[in-house]
Amino acid sequence: MGFPFPNGVTSYLCGGLFLGLGLMVMYLTLGVKAGASSFLSSTLTYVTPLKAERGSRDWRLLFALAMVLGAWLYAATHQAFFFTAVGWWRLALGGLLVGFGTRLSSGCTSGHGICGVASFSRASLLAVAVFMAVAIVTARVVMLLGVTP
Repeated sequence: MGFPFPNGVTSYLCGGLFLGLGLMVMYLTLGVKAGASSFLSSTLTYVTPLKAERGSRDWRLLFALAMVLGAWLYAATHQAFFFTAVGWWRLALGGLLVGFGTRLSSGCTSGHGICGVASFSRASLLAVAVFMAVAIVTARVVMLLGVTP
C-alpha cells in the first residue's frame, strides 16, 4: 500500500471501529467519556491517597485490566510480542513526561483525542492540537540531534 501503511489499513480500521464501538457503549450505558488517564488515576486510589474517581473505580479497574489483558491476548495469539532497544531510563523519563502532560491538559490522548474530539469539545480540540504539535517538534528535534535508542 505504500509508505504510511506498509501492511495495509485493515488492522487500523478494525482497531478504530472496535475502539469507537467500545467507547460508544460505555457512553451510552454509563454516561462517561472514557480516557485511559482517568482509569489509571482511579485504579491508583486503591493503593494511594489519591481522591480521583473513587466512586466508580471498580468498573474502571476492570476496564484498565481489560486493556492490559487485551493487548496480551493479541500478542499471544499473533506471536507479536514487541521488544525495544530503548533504554529503561528513557522509557521512564518518557512516561513521566507523558504523565505530567496528561495532568497539565486534564486528560490524555484517548480521552481528548477520541471522546473529546468526537463530541466537538473546544478544550479537547485544543489539547489534541498541542499534543500533535509537541509530538511533531519533539520527533524532528530528536531526529536532527541523531538520538538513537
